This record gives sequence, structure tokens and C-alpha cells, in this order.
Amino acid sequence: MTKPTRRDVLRPAELIGISAIMALFVGLTVLLSTRAWLLAGVFFGIAFIVTLVVVAMLVLSFKPNKDELTEMDQMDDETGPPSTH
Repeated sequence: MTKPTRRDVLRPAELIGISAIMALFVGLTVLLSTRAWLLAGVFFGIAFIVTLVVVAMLVLSFKPNKDELTEMDQMDDETGPPSTH
């Protein structure tokens, strides 16, 4: 089996980072408008979870185009069929 590229390995960290940045924006906005730490924390958590789920669903709905399918087929041909054990 081939070793995954660095981009493949860091992909989940990118999604979590994007979600954290968006949630931080929401949390800071709530904190600066209400000055309530607990409420800002709650909104931060909700925004983080919602953003993470939405981004993950968008990634799952991605369909590769013709060039990417050709490249994936070529990579499969080079590595051979997947083993069953």
C-alpha cells in the first residue's frame, strides 16, 4: 500500500482549523456584544460543531471531475489491486 501524501494526512486538521476559526469569530462576536463569557463559550461550541458538520458534509458531497478520475485510475493501475487481507 502506498504511503499517503502529506496533504492527505493534514486534510482533517485543515477542516478542524477552518471550523475553529469560524467558531472563534462567532464566540468573539458574542463575547464583545454581550460580555458574557458563558454565553460566548456556548455559542463557540455550537458554531464549532455546526461548522464542522457542514464542512464535512460538503467534503463528502464532492465529486471528482474527469481528470481526477483518470489520475486515480492511473494510480490504482500502478499500485495494483487492493489486497483482501
